Amino acid sequence: MTATVTATRPVRSHTEGTPGTVMEQLECDVVVVGAGVTGLTAATRLAAARKSVVVLEARERIGGRLWTDVVDGQMREIGGQWVSPDQTALLETLDELGLQTYSRYRDGESLYITRDGELRRFTGDVFPAGERTEQEIIRLIEVLDGLTAEVDPAAPWAHPRAQELDQISFRGWLEQQTVDEEARENIALFVAEAMLTKPAHTFSLLQALLMAASAGGFSNLVDADFILDKRVVGGLQQVPLRLADKLGADSVRLGTPVRTIEWDDSGATVTGEGVTGEGVEVRARHVVVAVPPNLYDRIRYVPALPRLRQQLQQHQSLGLVIKVHATYETPFWRDAGLSGTAFSPYQLVHEAYDNTNHGESRGTLVGFVAAERADALLRLSADDRRSRILDSLAAYFGPEARRPVTYYESDWAAEEWTQGAYAASFALGGLTRYGELQLQPVGPIRFGSSDLAGLGYQHVDGGIRVGRRLADDVIAATLDEERH
Repeated sequence: MTATVTATRPVRSHTEGTPGTVMEQLECDVVVVGAGVTGLTAATRLAAARKSVVVLEARERIGGRLWTDVVDGQMREIGGQWVSPDQTALLETLDELGLQTYSRYRDGESLYITRDGELRRFTGDVFPAGERTEQEIIRLIEVLDGLTAEVDPAAPWAHPRAQELDQISFRGWLEQQTVDEEARENIALFVAEAMLTKPAHTFSLLQALLMAASAGGFSNLVDADFILDKRVVGGLQQVPLRLADKLGADSVRLGTPVRTIEWDDSGATVTGEGVTGEGVEVRARHVVVAVPPNLYDRIRYVPALPRLRQQLQQHQSLGLVIKVHATYETPFWRDAGLSGTAFSPYQLVHEAYDNTNHGESRGTLVGFVAAERADALLRLSADDRRSRILDSLAAYFGPEARRPVTYYESDWAAEEWTQGAYAASFALGGLTRYGELQLQPVGPIRFGSSDLAGLGYQHVDGGIRVGRRLADDVIAATLDEERH
């Protein structure tokens, strides 16, 4: 059903700092800040429970970190795109919305470039880094699987040794475990570059274990055929788009950054500033802030958030990654018996995959440049970046990789309303110090996104799970209020 919003006629008011702004005044049960998958999951669940909802979104589009667009005549999944078998909340949602999936192309051999620059072909999950190093990689995966099994992804801070695990960096722990540098670099790649998109010395072992536990085990992180299993026909952004359709256009306001939340125990007034000078002021009993934690401080809270809540937000940050899309007239690597999958902790592009869209004859490779390599790359001109990236793809796939018919870089750090990828993670010690606090409401305000998920952490699946939880919390609070 479509939520009913009680609205007065637009009135002219003067707000501090914006004299003459035309403010439309609304009343509803719940204001949701952010039209990504978390916010829209919460909103549609609340609407189904007969709560009136208004969604305010800063961007001029729906989807948050999901974005499917046509660039130079080629469809690109600029943001998140993959679906894995353990992501049951996402799979349920795809089924409910009538969306179809297809398998990522993976036939043939994968590629690995060694520390010495040798290109090797292989099958399976363990990189062909030499027998001794391969055995060390397998041993480390087993150790990490054992540690991961002890961690509850919904409450990693509850582990008996949580503080100890949170006070050593992932790199520092790996250095304690093995003298094999190539084994360390390969294990670090799975979490640091591929997932958290931060250097391995900047986050804790506990944060790495949370990442693995959220995916069902460290072995799942190293299995590309598992974690990057399927894609959605037409793009994953269709999830939030169809959720918004279910909610109804009148309940979603785009191009309306939330500037102020004035709150007390009775509810909140949320002020959104329209890009054309027209704004909206919404009075609601509850507020759901469904944006990444690094954006919480873009909102002014009156009164200010509690001091520990403000400290929490200073200990979380997003990583940095450039997602590269290179499309060719044909998927030429397939003729060479290659799957399009490639890895190396020693290459600028640390991983690449066949990303050919469903039903297309063209072939697309997607590659990733993360963390400190992305720092260096973003200091270059666009032409130099492209040249360096294509050289790295050519190191894997040969000179033909230097000649795409279309080329595009997804740079989420440049997005005003994201500023990084893929999700927020804590600095050393932050997960045990503040992790539990991030799930607690502040008066009528609740915070949540895939960044705060247990299962499905930093994935669309986690965003859906958090959206469901936030909606259920509001519904339960409303019932409690009605009883009293």
